Amino acid sequence: MSRRGWTVAGIAGGVVGAAGAAAGVGVAAQRRKIAATRRSLATEMSSHAGTPPGTVGEEMSVMADDGVRMACEVVAPADGSEPALTVVLVHGFALDRRTWQEQRPHLAGLTGPSVRMVLYDQRSHGRSERAPADSCTIDQLGRDLDAVIRALAPEGPLVLVSHSMGGMTVMALAEQHPELFHERVAGVALVSTSAGEMASSGLQGTFLSRRNPIIRTLGGLAAWQPGLVETGRRALGDIIWVFTKRFAYGDRQVDPRMVDLVDTMIDSNAVGALTDFVDTLGTHDRLAALPGLSGCEVLVLAGDGDRIIPWRHSEVIAEAIPTARLVRLPGVGHMPMLEQPEVVDAELDALIARTTERTAGGGLRAKRPPQLTDTTDDEQADAGGGALQGLLRSAGRVRRGSRAPARAGRSRKKDRP
Repeated sequence: MSRRGWTVAGIAGGVVGAAGAAAGVGVAAQRRKIAATRRSLATEMSSHAGTPPGTVGEEMSVMADDGVRMACEVVAPADGSEPALTVVLVHGFALDRRTWQEQRPHLAGLTGPSVRMVLYDQRSHGRSERAPADSCTIDQLGRDLDAVIRALAPEGPLVLVSHSMGGMTVMALAEQHPELFHERVAGVALVSTSAGEMASSGLQGTFLSRRNPIIRTLGGLAAWQPGLVETGRRALGDIIWVFTKRFAYGDRQVDPRMVDLVDTMIDSNAVGALTDFVDTLGTHDRLAALPGLSGCEVLVLAGDGDRIIPWRHSEVIAEAIPTARLVRLPGVGHMPMLEQPEVVDAELDALIARTTERTAGGGLRAKRPPQLTDTTDDEQADAGGGALQGLLRSAGRVRRGSRAPARAGRSRKKDRP
């Protein structure tokens, strides 16, 4: 995911856009239209700022092993029931926990089983503390996730739901603490992520590759002249908004509010903080850690219209985890949880149901979900799950192929959705 990718694309696009405007190509009129749309969205969002029922959580702070403070949140089941498991949601690069705003009310409202949610902002993202540049690594993000689990979900079964760099974080945790995935992690969702370019020989590179010259140039500029980069970002805000839409979503008719949400998350992070992650994203290589997830229920989901992390990366992950469920969403971009939330919610429901069955006997048993092919007909869909399979058939292709607690602090503030 990427605002470093998206910001870079925006700055490059902004230069082109400015040149076009000077040449009288009509870009100025387009920018006025975009600006008017964004002003209207800002007014509407401020006048409807109420938090949907069941999504307000209790804010907390967790200290990473190197002392960096991470902003966290715990959301209890909406009906007040005892949760059967904890779902930990891990966002991706340049975003924050608002990534999951469409899933929050859905998961909070689940019954049979009901679930408890833990959300947090990764280091140098959202409300979490800006971390030293040399600590902005996927390895450290794995340790951060471990600290969050130890502090806020120290016991009981877990489902880890991750997106983009969040998926890389989960892979790092599996590499560092394989016992956790044997003893407590019953389910894992890997949404629009990659196991690494280095391990995936022959794959199309991600937009965030450290070999991308635009990415490297922006990183150097942000380190040398951070003020100049931030000024350029503000000046090109409307153009960047358009590029955010193009790179985050596959649907050109996507709700502008969803574009604004991603743009707002990206804009809340300093470019300099994001460029600290360039090298670790480029060197991330955890293909060897994937078989360690085979004892869990695993969902691998992505859109084949993703311009940030191409679809083939999800196929590679699923090939390394033969029992994984692979879901392909035709035409969907890098943010499927916002672009097609109903499909993602349905798949998370199914994942949680499988993990509940897995843990019912008191142990983690490897089980295969039903297998679907590209040619699934109505009869097969009905046998495989009815309404859920019908929804998935219309939306995309599906293939199946104890420790010391960390420090935590509580706050009485309630978080935004």
